Amino acid sequence: MEKFVKPTTSMKSLLLHFCLLPLAFAGHDYGQALSKSILFFEAQRSGYLPHTQRVAWRGNSGLNDGKASGVDLVGGYYDAGDNVKFGLPMAFTVTMMSWSIVEYGKQMASKGELSHAMDAVKWGTDYLIKAHPEPNVLYGEVGDGNTDHHCWQRPEDMTTDRRAYKIDPSNPGSDLAGETAAAMAAASIVFRHSNPAYSSELLHHAYQVFDFADKYRGKYDSSITVAQKYYRSVSGYNDELLWAAAWLYQASGNQYYLDYLGRNGDTMGGTGWGMTEFGWDVKYAGVQTLVAKFLMQGKAGHYAAVFERYQQKAEYFMCSCLGKGSRNMQKTPGGLLFRQRWNNMQFVTSASFLATVYSDYLASSGRNLRCSSGNVAASQLLGFAKSQVDYILGDNPRATSYMVGYGNNYPRQVHHRASSIVSIKVNPSFVSCRGGYATWFSRKASDPNLLIGAIVGGPDAYDNFADQRDNYEQTEPATYNNAPLLGILARLNGGHRGYNQLLPARNPVVRKSTPAPQPKKTPPASSSGPIAIEQKTTTSWDAKGRKYYRYSTVITNNSGKTLKDLKLSISKLYGPLWGLTKVGNVYGFPSWLNALPAGKSMEFVYIHSADPAAVSISSYSLA
Repeated sequence: MEKFVKPTTSMKSLLLHFCLLPLAFAGHDYGQALSKSILFFEAQRSGYLPHTQRVAWRGNSGLNDGKASGVDLVGGYYDAGDNVKFGLPMAFTVTMMSWSIVEYGKQMASKGELSHAMDAVKWGTDYLIKAHPEPNVLYGEVGDGNTDHHCWQRPEDMTTDRRAYKIDPSNPGSDLAGETAAAMAAASIVFRHSNPAYSSELLHHAYQVFDFADKYRGKYDSSITVAQKYYRSVSGYNDELLWAAAWLYQASGNQYYLDYLGRNGDTMGGTGWGMTEFGWDVKYAGVQTLVAKFLMQGKAGHYAAVFERYQQKAEYFMCSCLGKGSRNMQKTPGGLLFRQRWNNMQFVTSASFLATVYSDYLASSGRNLRCSSGNVAASQLLGFAKSQVDYILGDNPRATSYMVGYGNNYPRQVHHRASSIVSIKVNPSFVSCRGGYATWFSRKASDPNLLIGAIVGGPDAYDNFADQRDNYEQTEPATYNNAPLLGILARLNGGHRGYNQLLPARNPVVRKSTPAPQPKKTPPASSSGPIAIEQKTTTSWDAKGRKYYRYSTVITNNSGKTLKDLKLSISKLYGPLWGLTKVGNVYGFPSWLNALPAGKSMEFVYIHSADPAAVSISSYSLA
């Protein structure tokens, strides 16, 4: 017979502890974490805040950005805890938010967060459009880190230098331009069905910025030297050119960009670099993952052998994440990927996103991951990503959530000017440059404004973390920490059914055109909502040793209403055009036509000795 022992007070506490354990580790609320992670982007907004702004303690800021340069650069995002707008990490942030939506938009919609995620993307792309006022001009920075870092001011009070810095043919920046093209192309997929005119505008900019990046090659931090101390492009620009080409192919279906990946994969490092990091500087692992997707979709054509080499390097990255490769990523004793002590979390979220999508690519194709230690089930990749997210949300040796506002134990002294200084709406008194350091930066207390959803830099190599405002290596957040996390959280919240990531993400209808003799590119055809554009070559001839082509472009009104105020954007046009009227930088109806009735078409023609021009719709109205 067992002897019954009456529980003592200490035993009762122990029993209570064991009873609570299953609840404490029962799993995380990924849906709540997704909502919070999107909300963080509203705290990072620059410019005039909209009436839908939910982070109420923020106000308008940076309202004269670009004015001294004669360009409107109001808007966009502050990258981290400072008040500078850095173009390279901002564009990468937009690309990764867009990729998250492209892959897992349905799961975001089921949680009611898709519209918020799309708003976050559009806040970035609206700015990127402004930053590209001419085909071969791109503004890559507003403000300067050196002067900004001598001030601790909320963005609403900024007195620091807001100079704008640009790249152009004389001062190139292929990495910055390539990432910007990737961001615009990826975002064009996001808006294709909800806002087709905006999607077309983004794709048009992406074409131009990519051509600029590819034609005028150089590192952007050699042209915008003030960025060197903060966002130096160590990897160069080849990875961004391939990255942009991959996104342009995904967005347009234009064979030219697939050919670009096939022709340049070996020479530009896409098939050669086996990586153990992915982030705002180094894009190779992202390129390799996308190209592996194209291969699994059966799109490689005669580049299959090249694309298989891309895939081998993609799987090198995945295996190194799992610790099953020939060179594995370092991890903390608690299991977190560790690359560097300053904002390590950026590499954790980016790597976890690639593992998540590649897991679904493999599962969709019925394949396993091939590692040097043997074949690995696709589900193990998703399990790895989940382990990293769970660590971030609190399953770690410190039981600390590294997402501000999630759980009970999270950073309270974030290295972030806006959150650490009382809101201008609570106390409108001006905070001076040095006064902010004396009063607010050095204050040993919780931030007056909760920076909900922010992913901070995270712990060191031994899982140690100090919640102190001056510990910027660990307590500063960044937009590019959060952007990849959107997709992973949506995926984890969505469960395990209904995924086939190799199906086109509602890919565009690419109309076939009659190929020109010896064509280099097929013209990017478009059906922007109710207005369709179709191009074809009607004839060609030789003159003085050069081949000329006559191109016909037909605009068809499929809307059921009368088309008015049509404005077309036409780039890469090198010869005469007939059938349109040019007004400024856009083209409108010919002088003899004021409107296009429902179901009717109009044609214009042009002649030149190059590939077809890029024709897209800038604006129109229906009556």
